[in-house]
Amino acid sequence: MSTGTSSPSSPSSPSPGSSAVPAGRLTRAQRKAILAGTIGNTVEWVDWALYSIFVKVISEVFFPKSEGAVALLSTLAVFAVGFVVRPVGAAVLGAYADRFGRKKGLTLTVGLMAGASFVIALTPGYETIGIAAPAVLLVARLLQGFSAGGEFGSSSAFLVESAAAGRRAFAGSWQQVSVGAGTLIASLLGTVLTSTLSDDALHAWGWRAAFVVGGLLGLVGLWLRVSVEDTESFAECAKSGRTRGNPLTAMFREHPGAALRVVGITVAGTLTYYVWITYLPTYANLATGISMGKALLSQTICLAIFIALLPFVGRLSDRVGRKPTMAAFAGGFVVLSWPLLHLLSDSFLSLFLVQLTGMLLILGYSANCAVIMAEQFPPEVRATGIALPYALAVALFGGTAPYVTTWLNDAGHGGMVWLYVSGAALISLVVYLTMPETKSKELD
Repeated sequence: MSTGTSSPSSPSSPSPGSSAVPAGRLTRAQRKAILAGTIGNTVEWVDWALYSIFVKVISEVFFPKSEGAVALLSTLAVFAVGFVVRPVGAAVLGAYADRFGRKKGLTLTVGLMAGASFVIALTPGYETIGIAAPAVLLVARLLQGFSAGGEFGSSSAFLVESAAAGRRAFAGSWQQVSVGAGTLIASLLGTVLTSTLSDDALHAWGWRAAFVVGGLLGLVGLWLRVSVEDTESFAECAKSGRTRGNPLTAMFREHPGAALRVVGITVAGTLTYYVWITYLPTYANLATGISMGKALLSQTICLAIFIALLPFVGRLSDRVGRKPTMAAFAGGFVVLSWPLLHLLSDSFLSLFLVQLTGMLLILGYSANCAVIMAEQFPPEVRATGIALPYALAVALFGGTAPYVTTWLNDAGHGGMVWLYVSGAALISLVVYLTMPETKSKELD
C-alpha cells in the first residue's frame, strides 16, 4: 500500500530559524507552535470529555427519571451519535484545513466546541421542557462531534509539521498530551463536584457549572489559536500551488492504501482509549458498585501519570521506531485484557491497578498516532487524510464502546468485555506488524 508521499526526495520543511540549530533539535519557533497547539487542543477536549464524566447525571436530567437503565442507555446513545457525525466534520473541516490552513481549521473547531458546551450547560431539563431537552442535547452533541471530527486531523498535522525531523513523534505526542490533559481537567472537575456537592446540588447546578467552565476554557483556546502562525509546511504547499480544490477526492483517489492503514491503526487505540480512559469509572461503578468519587479519583491519578509519560514514549518512538512501540501496546492488550478486567472489584486499589496498567499500554498508541498518520500523506491532503479515516474508525469502535460495554454488563455478559477489547487489539496488531516503518521518512 502506498504511504502517500508525493515527493520522496523533498526535504522536511523546517520552521523559521531551524537552520541555526542542530538537526533534530526544536527551535524556539517550533516549541512555541507546539505549546500553542497543545494548550488550544487541551481546552477543546475538556468540553468533549465532560459529557462522559457526567453521563449518569445527564441521563437523569434530560430523560424521564422513571426509565432508569433505559435513560442511561439513551444518554450513551447520544454519546455514540456524537461520534457518528465525526466523519462528516472530519471530511468538511479536514478539507477546510488543507485548503485554507491549519490555523483557520483549528480556530473554527474550538469555536464550535465551546459554543456547544454553553448550549448544554444552559438547556433546561426534561421536567421543565419535556422532549425538547433531549432534542437540544442531541443537537449540541452533534455539533461537538462535528467539531471533534475536524480537530484531530488539523491539530495532528499542525503539531507534526511544526517539528524537527528527529522529533516528530515527540511533537505529535503532545496532541495526545492535550487530549489527556483535557480529560484530566474534566475528571478533576468531576472529582471536586461529586466529592463536595450533595446529590441534589450536583443535579441542580453542579454539572452545569462544569460545562460553563469548559465553554470558558474553549474561548481561551480560541484566543490562543488566533494568535499562532500557520505551519511552514502548509505555507510552502500553498505558495507552490499544490493545494487542492477538493482534498477529500484527492485523498481517496491518490492515497487509498494510506487511508485504509489509518483505519487499521486506529481500531485498537480508540476502543481501548474509550474503555480504559473515558468510560472505565462508570463501567466499574455499574459492574462492581464502587463509588463514582473513588472511581474518578483513581482515573485522575492514572491520567496524570499517563500524560507525564507520553512525551517520553514519543522520544522512544523517534529512536526505535513506530512499529515496535505500537506493537507492544496492541500485543499487551491481546494478552492482558482478560486478567485485567477480571481483577476489577469494588476496591480502590484493584481499580487503580487495572486503570494504570491499561493506560501504560495505551502509551504505545497515543504517543504515535498523530505522527504515524501524518507520515502517510503529503501536506495538500494531510489534514483530510488523517481526519476522515480516523473519524470513521472512532465512530465505529470508539463511540460505541461505552454503549456496548454497558449493554453487555446489563445483559449479564460483563465477563465478555475482555474479548471485545482483545479482538480489536489483535486487528491492529496485525496492521502494526505489516505496515512500513516511517521513522526516517522525509516529511514534506
